[in-house]
Amino acid sequence: MKKIFRFAIKNIFIFLFPLSVFSFLSCGNSSPVVIWTDRPEIVSYVEFFNVAQNKAKAVVVYKEKLASALPPAKDEQNPDLVIGSFLRNSRIKKNFASLNRVFNRSQINPASIYEPLLEYGKFNGRQYLIPVSFNLPTMIFSQKNYDLIQEDMLVDSDTIRDSAGLFNQKSEHDVFVKMGYAPSWDANFIFHVAKMNGIEFTEKGNVFSWNSDSLNSTIDYIKNWSRDKNGGTSAEQDFSFKYLYAPAHKLINSDRCLFAYIKSNDFFNISSGQTENIAFHWLGKDEKIFVNDDMTSLGLYRKTKNASAAYEFINWFFTESTQRNLLERAMRMNLDTQTFGICSGFSSIKSVNERVFPSFYKTLLGKMPSESALVAPLPLPARWESLKERVIIPYLSEATNTDNETAIKSVEERIAAWRNQFN
Repeated sequence: MKKIFRFAIKNIFIFLFPLSVFSFLSCGNSSPVVIWTDRPEIVSYVEFFNVAQNKAKAVVVYKEKLASALPPAKDEQNPDLVIGSFLRNSRIKKNFASLNRVFNRSQINPASIYEPLLEYGKFNGRQYLIPVSFNLPTMIFSQKNYDLIQEDMLVDSDTIRDSAGLFNQKSEHDVFVKMGYAPSWDANFIFHVAKMNGIEFTEKGNVFSWNSDSLNSTIDYIKNWSRDKNGGTSAEQDFSFKYLYAPAHKLINSDRCLFAYIKSNDFFNISSGQTENIAFHWLGKDEKIFVNDDMTSLGLYRKTKNASAAYEFINWFFTESTQRNLLERAMRMNLDTQTFGICSGFSSIKSVNERVFPSFYKTLLGKMPSESALVAPLPLPARWESLKERVIIPYLSEATNTDNETAIKSVEERIAAWRNQFN
């Protein structure tokens, strides 16, 4: 459904954009704010902005690969605002204008925004991006098993490993009929364990660098877990093939496994009726939680000629009252395309998460992590999603397989193959 919605948004707004501009200009209004985005939710927000009592108006242009679309092609109209993922890279200063004015004039209080996320958008001490929303790696489990975990709010990989091992159960034929958790079930879980172990993926050229020692120690850690607790990767995959064919929240309720890994937005998009018996903890380590890489940010395009109107949209959007209204509107409309929270994530505004979200998502009451717990991503290349999907995830899956006795391609070899195929 989300893919269909994204396709419709992309095509509808490419077609309607020129008509929208003409409509605003023909009515004697100043030029509308042109917003490039990879977030379908922005369409609804702009609709709400345009009917509110604002002097400025806005139009949306959907860009599926937003970070790679900058700078615009010669025949494209420049955006005024850019809202999306992976905007923090080496071209930040070339793509965006400073937003210090927003804070210097006290229109938005910087203390209202999570400080680690705000720092993510800075370059040489100047604010080029303002965080909009973020998601967190999440481990879900049945409420009846709460006492097995012995943690509150945050759970680390050691606790998951040990608790899951105690949950394991075999049949009289020495075959697993219950398995608490297996790393090989989701390479994104292994990816987050690597981040917690200090792998520090970050932009280098048009690809990325990483901490090799951390990568190797993570691989050893995962392989030892699989062997010691679950009898190896083959046993984990056999169990997965037999039993893990339902969505994560249903697996937990089936009592076949203790944990399931899921992104926070995917979890909170599940209807409350299906999650009433499910508890969750954030996946972290040493009181730190690594924010998912695809956090959404807003930037003012450096060649904008409509900065005043763009600032009006920024000042309107980054308030608790506006975001409360947006959440209420989404719930009231109850569309099939409805997504969790603000831009399918937690708001970057602390008070929205602490005071507003629990009104709509009851299970979040008292569960939001502290500001100091959040760790923002490092600068990442514009094509990070492709690199992660085609280089990192396959490598982690193969390298942590305890039954793999043949040599596998290194990360460097996979990057070279990626360059040849996609550059």
